[in-house]
Amino acid sequence: MERFYGFDLGDAESAIARTQQDTVPRDPEILQVCDAQSFITAYARLLDGRLLIGESACYNAEATLRRVRFKSRFLTDAESVKDIRTFAAGVLAELIGSGQLVQGGENIFYIGCPAGWKTADRERYREIFEQTGYPPVRIVSESRAALISACLSRHLQVGYDILSKSVLVVDVGSSTTDFAFIESGREVELQTAGEVMLGGGITDEMLLNESVLASPDSARIREVLQQSEAWKNYCEFAARRLKEKYFSDEDYWASRSLTKSIEILHARTGKGGAAKPLVLTLRMDAAMAKRLMEAPAPGLDGKSFREAFCDSLRQVREKIHTPELLFLTGGVSKLPAIRTWCQEAFPEAVVVTTSQPEFSVAGGLSHCGRIDEDMKQFRREVDDLIETSTVERIVSSHMEELYRSVVDTLTEPILETAAMNVFDRWRSGEISRLSEIDEELRSEIEHYLRSEEAQKLLGGVVSSWLRQAAYELEEYTMPICVRHNVPYRALNLTSYLSLSDIDIRIDTKDIFAIEQITWLINTIITILVSLLCGGSGVALIAGGLKGILAGAILSLGVLLIGQEHLESRMMDLNIPKPLRRLITRNAFGNRIHRISSEVRANFYASLEKEKNEEITARLAEEISEQIEECLKKMAQVVEIPLG
Repeated sequence: MERFYGFDLGDAESAIARTQQDTVPRDPEILQVCDAQSFITAYARLLDGRLLIGESACYNAEATLRRVRFKSRFLTDAESVKDIRTFAAGVLAELIGSGQLVQGGENIFYIGCPAGWKTADRERYREIFEQTGYPPVRIVSESRAALISACLSRHLQVGYDILSKSVLVVDVGSSTTDFAFIESGREVELQTAGEVMLGGGITDEMLLNESVLASPDSARIREVLQQSEAWKNYCEFAARRLKEKYFSDEDYWASRSLTKSIEILHARTGKGGAAKPLVLTLRMDAAMAKRLMEAPAPGLDGKSFREAFCDSLRQVREKIHTPELLFLTGGVSKLPAIRTWCQEAFPEAVVVTTSQPEFSVAGGLSHCGRIDEDMKQFRREVDDLIETSTVERIVSSHMEELYRSVVDTLTEPILETAAMNVFDRWRSGEISRLSEIDEELRSEIEHYLRSEEAQKLLGGVVSSWLRQAAYELEEYTMPICVRHNVPYRALNLTSYLSLSDIDIRIDTKDIFAIEQITWLINTIITILVSLLCGGSGVALIAGGLKGILAGAILSLGVLLIGQEHLESRMMDLNIPKPLRRLITRNAFGNRIHRISSEVRANFYASLEKEKNEEITARLAEEISEQIEECLKKMAQVVEIPLG
């Protein structure tokens, strides 16, 4: 059985989650590394060559080499590659040593990276873990993993609907804040936004500095921290934990003082040669909490943490459409102020977070593995369905309904538009002879069918017809979704066709190209010409008192030269304009209205006999291909979490 590990390697802290390929999806298990679910991203090399990782690496006195905060330097400092490789090796050894990773098993690691990293950067990052000896590795955007965590979170109950909406993911870590905008499941390039060098570590440093300044031993403590990176790292870590405890229940601690004392052992000795510890007291209260958010912060060009964070939100807002949902993740997002600032910057969005945002990315990464395996099977079954003749059979069985719907919808507009235009041109003398009407009608009908009005009408016909065919198709697609834990709507063509925010459409201009429905045009023209011009043109001009007069003139012609000669001559005769004007436009319009039902009836009668079976088969095949392409693209929407 495959096991999927999600490794959220953060700049300050890391976490690993694990899931497996169960028939029923389960919540990820957060693994213990160095006795902690969230462990410090640090390593140290001891005098005897041993490698330490996590919290103990921050303050062990025997360390000859110590490294922290190296992930944030990956894009700018080549030396960081060595640090990441060493830390990753230590994590791998811990997992194997604790029995949480069995070598030789079916294991896959999904490792997160900032959304702004390019493809080449992601590949370089993947190679680090591959060279370190990890099982197969995939690199996935941390924001994408967080989104998947939200989709599958029982706490949020968001569901896969989130993938069809616009979502801003804000991942607030210790060193960076990562912004990712996901619209209809696709990450949108944020240009200069993305990974911002702004994290909770700034406030950790501020809390430590404020506490050192307030200490009676301020000068000596500062000296020790400057000389010993180990003690500085340890004190910053302690400050972070104290700050997190305060903000986890700010209402309670706002009227109380929260403190932690640290004994710092240094090189100087007291009486008797014993090491004399320096005591540093870290303190969090309402006044300190306000200073951490509002006072100018180091490295932010004189801005406070709040000002810098809100500026970043404003910059992101300028680059994106208003999101429907703003998803907060990362340990620092627990700060109530973060949620407030996000809501103020995006008042239209719903701001949500999980109960343990520090594990959102790791959990989402491990989910990606299970989803990836499900999607492989899902894609295989969708492809198998497409390979069969199922779609073509369903479409072909409904083709006559489609033709009838097209005729019902377009007959009246064709008569009112194309036939009336031909009549107006004949009446004005632009068309000289009745024998020219056939070709002129063809041209007018083709022109009308290419018009926006006709395409809109035709589009409505196709969408309605597709829904009927889709109901039958769902008999085959629904079981595929059920087997692979995919939302039913993912392959529900009827729902899909109604989603305005999906950019995939059945293009009616392609489905009903003029060349493909020539037989339909020919049928309508034949019926029109026979009804309008039948009886030597008498049908065209007969009607009303003036029509009777014209008919009398034609009857006189029959007596003089005979019926057959008159019909032949009438079709080629350039009838004088005064005689043409005897036929009013209203009279012709009434005639058109009366014959519309006759046109449809004649069409239905000739449907099976007249239509070209080869063209019908090709049309059914092309519609089937469109539907199959929709199924493929709809399946891709479900795969979105993996990028």
